[in-house]
Amino acid sequence: MDTETLTLLAEYNAWADRTLSMALALLPEAAIYRETETLFKSMVGTLNHNLQVDLIWRAHLSGQPHGFTSRRDVLHPRLEELAEAQSEADQWLIDWSKRQSAASLAESVAFRFTSGHDARMQRGAMVLHIINHKTYHRGWVSQMFFEIGAKPPETDLSVYLTE
Repeated sequence: MDTETLTLLAEYNAWADRTLSMALALLPEAAIYRETETLFKSMVGTLNHNLQVDLIWRAHLSGQPHGFTSRRDVLHPRLEELAEAQSEADQWLIDWSKRQSAASLAESVAFRFTSGHDARMQRGAMVLHIINHKTYHRGWVSQMFFEIGAKPPETDLSVYLTE
């Protein structure tokens, strides 16, 4: 994994989060908090999960304890606060990525999952997980757009690369 690719992915991630947040802000407020049958109960609940997982992996990347025992906490119940916190987390990842080298990204570091299980992973792979994980859950939120009769924004990497 090289720094340039990793930074591109971190910048894409921030763009996709911003794009989705802007689209959510245009929906009726009841729609973004509407309880659904999904694991995280709502659009905002799902995006809180994304943020919490970002914070967990940021701690792993930094070699710090994350302090979470769950990945399902609602850290920011209001969309506006959530979008701001997510933007800050995304910028942290971009800045962190720019400071890395091939050697630092290849370094395998120890961490503990919220389940308590210990593991090791290369830093570059950790960032790939962050990006992939959030893409997956943004897809969940896109499905919720369809359930309320709205069209979700396109947040594919190819869209970002061609804009």
